[in-house]
Amino acid sequence: MTDLLTSIQAALGLAHTPIPFTADGALPSAFAVTELACASIGAAGQAVSELLEQQTGQLPAVAVDRRLASLWFASSIRPIGWQVPPLWDPVAGDYATRDGWIRLHTNAPHHRAAAESVLGACADRAAMATQVAQWTGSELEQAVVDAKGCAAEMRSWQQWQLHPQGLAVNAEPLVQFGQDPDAHPRAWPGSVAQPLAGLKVLDLTRVLAGPTASRFLAGLGANVLRIDPPSWNEPGVVPEVTLGKRCARLDLQQAQDRAVFESLLKDADILLHGYRADALERLGFASERRRQLAPGLIDVCLNAYGWSGPWQHRRGFDSLVQMSSGIAEAGQRWKHADKPTPLPVQALDHATGYLMAASAIKLLSERLRSGRGGSARLSLARTAKLLIEHGPGTSEALRTEDQQDQDRRVEQTPWGPAHRLQVPLRIAGTPLQWALPATELGSHSPQWR
Repeated sequence: MTDLLTSIQAALGLAHTPIPFTADGALPSAFAVTELACASIGAAGQAVSELLEQQTGQLPAVAVDRRLASLWFASSIRPIGWQVPPLWDPVAGDYATRDGWIRLHTNAPHHRAAAESVLGACADRAAMATQVAQWTGSELEQAVVDAKGCAAEMRSWQQWQLHPQGLAVNAEPLVQFGQDPDAHPRAWPGSVAQPLAGLKVLDLTRVLAGPTASRFLAGLGANVLRIDPPSWNEPGVVPEVTLGKRCARLDLQQAQDRAVFESLLKDADILLHGYRADALERLGFASERRRQLAPGLIDVCLNAYGWSGPWQHRRGFDSLVQMSSGIAEAGQRWKHADKPTPLPVQALDHATGYLMAASAIKLLSERLRSGRGGSARLSLARTAKLLIEHGPGTSEALRTEDQQDQDRRVEQTPWGPAHRLQVPLRIAGTPLQWALPATELGSHSPQWR
C-alpha cells in the first residue's frame, strides 16, 4: 500500500508523508483495489491539507478508512424505499469470439446502435452471443470502433506490453501537468472548513471518473455546475455522482448555447472534461481558446486510453480498459474462471476521479502561489498500469456493511429519500459535506449561482 501511495504522491508533487489507513479488510481481487482506493482518496485529502498549510501555516492531519473507501468505490448512496436503475444495458458485457473474448459497451443508445450496425439487431444476450461467436476478437473490436461504438478484445498484460497503445500509454506519466506562461493572481476565497468555497467548477464529464472528481470538489465547498448535451442520460449513475452539484444542459453545436458556454467558462476557476482527446478541439474550444476565454484557468481532463499512440482518440470506459490492459485476463486466471473476471468495482474510474480532484487542488495551490493557471491530463489506462504493477493485494475480507456505516442524515433526492455512506476521508477541521442532494441531469439553468 505504501508503494501505491508513494507513487501517487510523487506523480502529484505531494510530500512523501505517511497517511494512516484505518480499519481492516480488502475487496477480493487479483489486484490491490482497496489499497488503490485508500491511496487515491488519501492523496486527494493530502492535496487539500497542503493547500491549507500554504494558506494558513497549519497542516491538517489526514486519514482514510479502508472499509469505507472500498465501499465508496462501489457506490455511496443507499436508497430508502426505491432502487437505483440498472447500471448496464441488457446486452452490454463479455462475449466469446472465435478466438477469445470481447466486451461490448452498449449503455448509451448510440453505442448500442453502433454495435448492432456491425452485428445486426440483437434483442437479447443470446442473440448477441450468436453473432459475436462468428468473429475473431480483433476483427470485431476494430469493426465496432470503426462504427463509432465501444468494444475491447481481452488481452493479457504481456500482450498489452507489445501493443502500440500499451507501449504509448505506459510511457506517459500518471499525471501530465502543464503551466500557463502568464500570471493572473487571485486571492484564496476559501476557509479551513470549506477550502474551495467561492470557486466555480465547470464539469463537462460523464459517468464515473470525472463526476467522482467534481463530487469531491463540491464536498469541499466548490460551486459545481455540470453541463450535459440535450439527450444524454445515465440513470444508473446519476443518483451516485450528482451529489453537491447543479446540472444543466447545453448543445455546443448550437450558436446560442455555445455563447452561454463561453460565458460560463469565462467565470470558471476549474474546468473538468472527459471528452475524447480531440473533441473540444473539433468544437472550436481547443486548449489555447480555453485559456483565452478564462485566463488563469485550471484545466483538468481525462480520457480512456492515454494522450499518445494510435488509440488516443478512441472511445472507452473503465470496463473496456480492464479488458485491453490485462486486468480482466489476470482476474480470470486468479479466480480459475472460464470467462473474463474484472475488478469487483470500477476502480479505474474512481481512482482516476480522485487523482483528477487532487490534480485540480494541486494546480489551485500553484495558482495561489504564482498566479499561473495550469493543466493536468490523466487516463484510465495509465491508472491501470499503476494498479497492475503494484501487484496483488491482501486477502483479508471486508466486514459486511451495516447501518453504522451510513450517515444518519437523510438526503432528499428526486427519486426518494436516501442515506449516504459515512465519508472515508478525514481531514482535521475540514469535513467533506454536500449542500445539495443528488439531482436529475438538466434540472437547473446553465448559469452560475
